[in-house]
Amino acid sequence: NFHPDNSHVIPGLIRRIHEAKVNGDKQVIAWGSGKPMREFLHVDDMAEASVFVMNLDISKYQRHTHPMLSHINVGTGVDCTIRELVETVAEVIGYQGEIVFDVTKPDGTMRKLMDVTTINSLGWKAGISLVDGLVRTYSWFTENLNNSRT
Repeated sequence: NFHPDNSHVIPGLIRRIHEAKVNGDKQVIAWGSGKPMREFLHVDDMAEASVFVMNLDISKYQRHTHPMLSHINVGTGVDCTIRELVETVAEVIGYQGEIVFDVTKPDGTMRKLMDVTTINSLGWKAGISLVDGLVRTYSWFTENLNNSRT
């Protein structure tokens, strides 16, 4: 879902910044102060991690989890500010205009970062960087512009 207002942060930013570039807009509005920290995981890394965990030897899995606490966090273990994210998305898209942060919009939780100690100790680490993931996602977006949900 790449709706400019009703989607998650990355697809919403991609849509708004892409349209600003295409329309020649001089500025793009980003919600909040840009200060909150977020961690982003590419869907292909999530799929790889899921298969990795499903293929673990059960005894190894049980040594790293506890009964009734069997979930394993999956993430990159790296976060960035929303400001850094917006600037990176603009760079990937090639948008040269101004980014304006609308502080009348809420920031939400100031930090969301996974503790990936367990999955890393089991031998899995995310392989797709934020920039590479944004490049892949923007490429998919432009190739499927007429087919994506708005």
